Amino acid sequence: MSSSAQDWIRDKQQFADTEHSPLGPLAHQFAELTRNLLNATTAAGVLKQLVITAHEVIPNADVVSVTLRGPNGDYHTPVETDPVADELDQLQYDFDEGPCVDAARKPGPAVGRSADLAHEPRWPKFGPATAERGYNSVLATALLPDARPPRMSGALNIYSRQLAGLHDADGDIALLLATHASLALAHTQALTNSELQTAHLRKAIDSRDVIGQAKGILMQRRGITASEAFDVLRQASQELNVKLAELASTLATRHTDLDRS
Repeated sequence: MSSSAQDWIRDKQQFADTEHSPLGPLAHQFAELTRNLLNATTAAGVLKQLVITAHEVIPNADVVSVTLRGPNGDYHTPVETDPVADELDQLQYDFDEGPCVDAARKPGPAVGRSADLAHEPRWPKFGPATAERGYNSVLATALLPDARPPRMSGALNIYSRQLAGLHDADGDIALLLATHASLALAHTQALTNSELQTAHLRKAIDSRDVIGQAKGILMQRRGITASEAFDVLRQASQELNVKLAELASTLATRHTDLDRS
C-alpha cells in the first residue's frame, strides 16, 4: 500500500473518531448549520440561517445580510441581522457599486473585500458613504446561482465597524457558508423572486414603522430633526449592542415607563 493511501486511511479514521478527536467550535457551528439547513423548507428559511450563522462565527461581523439579484437585474435584501444592513445594501444598489453588487453579477468575483471603505478607490461613492455611517470594513461572497428559473444570483454581505476588521480567513468561512446555503437552496421548495420581495417589503414596513415612532418621540422631546433622531438611535444601538429595530420598539412601547423612571 502506498504512503499516500495509508495517509488517507489514517486521516479518515481520525475524522471518524470524534470521541478521541472532538470537533472544534467552528466545526460544531457548521454541523449545526447543516442540521438547520436540512430542516429549512423555504428559501427564506435557508437565507435566515445563513445570516445568523455568519454573524455568530465571524468575530468582527457587526451586521450581515443577503443580496438577491432577480432576472430583471434588480437587487433587494430579503434577510439581515439588523435594519442598518438594509440601509448599507441600499447604498450599493443606488450607487451601482460595491462588493455585493459585484458578487451578485453573473459572472462576478467570488469574494470582494475592503479593509478601509473611507479610502476605497474601487467604490468611490459607496465606500465613503458607508464609512460615514460607522462601518469601515466589508466582505461579500457570491451565492451560487440557481440552475432553475428564475435563476437568481446573490451575495452574502458582512459589515464591520473596525478598520481591517475582516480577514482572509473570514473570507474562507464566508465562502463555505455561502456554498452550504447555495446547495440547501437548490433542495428547498424555493420561493419565487416576487414572494421574497413581498416578504422583505412586509418586514421592512414593520421595522420602519417602529423606527418612525421612536424617531417621532425623540423629535418631540429633544426638538431635533428626523435625521438627527435617527443618528441618536443608531449611535445608541451601537453603544448598547442592541439591534436598531429592537431599541426603537422598546422606546416606542415603553416610553411612558422610561418617563416615570
